[in-house]
Amino acid sequence: MIEEIEKWIHRVNSSHREVRRSCSVLEEHFNGFYSPEFLKTAFFVVTDEIPKPDFLGLREAGLGGFIDMDVDGITYNDTYYVKKEAANELRLHFHELVHVLQWRELAPQGFIERYIREIQDFGYDNAPLEKMAYALDGHYQSKGRHLSIEQFVQESL
Repeated sequence: MIEEIEKWIHRVNSSHREVRRSCSVLEEHFNGFYSPEFLKTAFFVVTDEIPKPDFLGLREAGLGGFIDMDVDGITYNDTYYVKKEAANELRLHFHELVHVLQWRELAPQGFIERYIREIQDFGYDNAPLEKMAYALDGHYQSKGRHLSIEQFVQESL
């Protein structure tokens, strides 16, 4: 199933390649948190509908609630998708960029396996990868001190 998900993600990202934008457009907002080099290699797509894999195997694994959950953003490897009405929310971009870093550190297969396991074991709200992203976007939102999110994620995984 992991291989099927990876193929699906590759197809989704490839089909949106022409409309994705470099996160370097967010550089002035995230200065002191994300490096310009990282932001140049991360991308986002503004969309009406968030793409999600809906495989029977995922539902059988108990992930139907996650698949059906209404979200404003989701990350697949180096690209994240945000709903049009949430596209200007910097906190959402910050959160999804944490996930881009997690994907990089864990590699696609590792991220997918861990994310699924965490959702199964802890539920979405208590999944450690999500808790990390929410804690960091909360730090940003509260105008916390600058810190390298890249280094933090690397040291925390």
